[in-house]
Amino acid sequence: MPELTSRRRTLVLAICCLSLLIVSLDNTILNVALPSMQHDLHATVSGLQWTIDAYLVVIASLLLLAGSTADRVGRKRIFQTGLVLFTAGSLLCSLAPGLGWLIAFRMVQAAGGSMLTPVAMSIITNTFTDPRERARAIGVWGGVVGISMAAGPIVGGALVESVGWRSIFWINLPVGLAALVLTARYVPESRAPRARRVDPVGQLLVVAALGTLTYGIIEGPGAGWTSPLITGCFAVAAAAVASLVAYEKRRTDPLIDIRFFRSAPFSGATVIAVSAFAALGGFLFLNTLYLQNERGLSALDAGLYMVPMALMTLFFAPLSGRLVGARGPRLSLVLAGTCMTASGVLFAALDAQSANAPLFTSYVLFGIGFGLVNAPITNTAVSGMPRSQAGVAAAVASTSRQVGQSLGVAVIGAALAAGLHTAAWWIVVGCGLSVLLVGTLTSGRWARATAERTAELLAPEAEEPRIAARAH
Repeated sequence: MPELTSRRRTLVLAICCLSLLIVSLDNTILNVALPSMQHDLHATVSGLQWTIDAYLVVIASLLLLAGSTADRVGRKRIFQTGLVLFTAGSLLCSLAPGLGWLIAFRMVQAAGGSMLTPVAMSIITNTFTDPRERARAIGVWGGVVGISMAAGPIVGGALVESVGWRSIFWINLPVGLAALVLTARYVPESRAPRARRVDPVGQLLVVAALGTLTYGIIEGPGAGWTSPLITGCFAVAAAAVASLVAYEKRRTDPLIDIRFFRSAPFSGATVIAVSAFAALGGFLFLNTLYLQNERGLSALDAGLYMVPMALMTLFFAPLSGRLVGARGPRLSLVLAGTCMTASGVLFAALDAQSANAPLFTSYVLFGIGFGLVNAPITNTAVSGMPRSQAGVAAAVASTSRQVGQSLGVAVIGAALAAGLHTAAWWIVVGCGLSVLLVGTLTSGRWARATAERTAELLAPEAEEPRIAARAH
């Protein structure tokens, strides 16, 4: 891809951020609308979990395929396809006649969403080649999540109260169409120098692992954790993961290059992404139901209550990008893990829901932690990787986020369904501690050395001997 002017690079970043905005906004708006959906569609807690997790599981299952396909056939082309699917899926969701149809149309949305976040990140990585400039761009990208968290509950609450929950999907239509037009005009096409082969077996194993694991966790409380159906789901998930690792090691062009995980920072970023987004998914799920079902707040008032958390994310996400660019990822990760852990402890041990002061303190702490954690995850995932594999590397990071959020909703929702409210908050605490400990362990000198060795192994010049050896 030819070098772009500073103004053109900024425009490309803005267009990519539009795609992240509609994907992130969709999640935050949906959470505010859950109680209204529960009433209108006569949904159980597990039904509400599926409206979130059907989307997250599908998007997590397809992200790697979308990233590698974009590297092969063209990032702009796949990005545009994702915008069309996501926008059409949003329209269908607004017309869903029942819970089953809504879940199905959420899956259509997810198919499009899987082509947006990782591919947009790959476009950004190939547009901003200077490491410091890229870190700042990723900070801006993370700030969009804060914007969606700030705007989503308020806009969603206002729409639910004035028009109804179906209107929350309409907001994606003008943004998606605008992004589609701007992409066609301003985003340059790019692809990897060498095309990667499709990996259908690996893709099916990913779908099997994520689908059966999530189903087992969500349906476990109702069906019984020791029932043949649930134990069978967990057995299939474990077998699929083991088969995926063994199979991918033998492929020339794997869906997931297992060698990525020889880099301690990359592996750490994966674990941190799962932990941080599991905490986010559970935090939003618990608080949305608490504020509306237990405190009796309206959807709009519940959204306003969570604004302090969103504002902290909005402020600290770009700050984290600058910190990572100037000082590396460790400081951001340590602060993020500390704040998220403290927020969970306020709920789990100190009953933050008993009064507004501790409640808002917890929201502020969680917003700071979540704002700080995004930039180091993304920057670590793509830094040091060959630009030819930027789409795959970014997709692994995005997949980890979606897997984490789906597991957070599934596990914490299962704890809530079983009446283990305090235990649900201790799970959030555990996720925060994971961010803190793993972030500290995988951001030092030893970890950087493993990243350098992995980068040498993955360098394009190292690919030819590997391919030639397998050809013989």
